[in-house]
Amino acid sequence: MANHTTVLKDLENAAENLLAPFLDRKKLLFACRENACRSQMASAFAQTLAGDKLEVLNGGSQPANNINPVMANVMEEKGIDMAFRIPKTIEAAISGNPPEVIITMGCGEECPYVPGTQRQDWDLPDPAGKSIEFMREVRDDIERRVKDLITSLELELSDKLI
Repeated sequence: MANHTTVLKDLENAAENLLAPFLDRKKLLFACRENACRSQMASAFAQTLAGDKLEVLNGGSQPANNINPVMANVMEEKGIDMAFRIPKTIEAAISGNPPEVIITMGCGEECPYVPGTQRQDWDLPDPAGKSIEFMREVRDDIERRVKDLITSLELELSDKLI
């Protein structure tokens, strides 16, 4: 390699080509109060449906200690494993990496203002403590909204879950 005069430039070009699709991805933050249910479902659907076309973050203004176990069960019904997810603060989710779009799940004024971001409020009911049927309704509503969001961002849906 030492005798190859263009090896460094070739490596730089190869690295740029590998990273290019990831550098231009739109960055989204799904935010809710506890980051234990709605924002976790939305981010999981976005990651699954958009794949590597989006960088998806999630956080809560007052994060819970653990994700909602009923939410994990209804997401498992869709083939999405939520067991590894851990609630975190909005600040931890966006530290050094501000999103272009923030989608709140009904936490309203508790979510911080981040300059230069587009903001949407989905105003979803909090399914915590409600029946599993209600959790499924909220899950399905979130899935529909995420699909619509991906379409509005002019991204192609993955063939997963469709």
